[in-house]
Amino acid sequence: MFFSIVIPTYNRLPILQKCLRALELQELKDITPIQGYEVVLVDDGSTDGTLDWLAEHKDEFPHLRCFEQDHAGPAAARNLGVNKALGDTIIFIDSDLVVLNSFLQAHADALVQGKKKLESNTSDTPKERFFTYGAVINTCNFENPTAEPYKITDFSAAFFATGNVAISKHWLEAAGLFDTGFQLYGWEDLELGVRLKKLGLSLIKCPEAVGYHWHPAFSLQQIPKLIDQEIQRGRMGVLFYQKHPTWEVKMMIQMTWFHRLLWGILSLNGALNEKTMSPFLQWLINLGKPQLALEIARIFLNWYNVKSVYAAYKEMQDK
Repeated sequence: MFFSIVIPTYNRLPILQKCLRALELQELKDITPIQGYEVVLVDDGSTDGTLDWLAEHKDEFPHLRCFEQDHAGPAAARNLGVNKALGDTIIFIDSDLVVLNSFLQAHADALVQGKKKLESNTSDTPKERFFTYGAVINTCNFENPTAEPYKITDFSAAFFATGNVAISKHWLEAAGLFDTGFQLYGWEDLELGVRLKKLGLSLIKCPEAVGYHWHPAFSLQQIPKLIDQEIQRGRMGVLFYQKHPTWEVKMMIQMTWFHRLLWGILSLNGALNEKTMSPFLQWLINLGKPQLALEIARIFLNWYNVKSVYAAYKEMQDK
């Protein structure tokens, strides 16, 4: 197998440097199914000097192939990356993910084991209908991101998410790649996952393929952006539901009476918000507990999301 690691990036240069350097340090077994790999980076119109830095340091990254596009979002960037990829197997990661040196070998081993399991089941079809999903550990440790331990908040129940996944290029093309109609934040990868599931693909967990997702420690200055993301995610959630009007999708996008009741009660119908909770959140941050502050802030962030979902749904019905 030949891996094409597709990475969209937009104004992430400091952590992107760590991401790319980690991918150049991959260690493969003496006997491995990996015939080679490339890193396909798609710059989505960055304005932070990403392309200039890459040009200056191109000798440092022999596996890297770089492409650029006008700012069109991660769905379009990943589609361009897949179209340019030379490999038969695509690995999606984000540009703020730093992987271990065993990352590629772990995905390869899991794919081989999945194929062996398939071959032992003679009732299955000849095509390997599965993909591998690695572990993603969130960290705000920029200097040493891979030192972060696994936390219960790192658990993900997503079927297909582009933070750390390996899949045959054939199946991505069969599903139709990412829907570029998702212009705002959220859901384009999970929507593709629904289409992959309809093609009969299954998920193989690959916890040995570890990636560390870096983000800055939570601060009150981030709240306006986080609120805007939740509003965008709500609007894109309704687009997701339009394409796949199922109960499963309604649960995913929080468009149920349960979610409306839950976050309405927890936020006291919006009385607990970014203004009223700021002193408490800042107190937690001052105590050195920014992650706890963020988890508590999700009370009103989820309320913004639910309200956005229902507002967008009403707007859709009124058209």
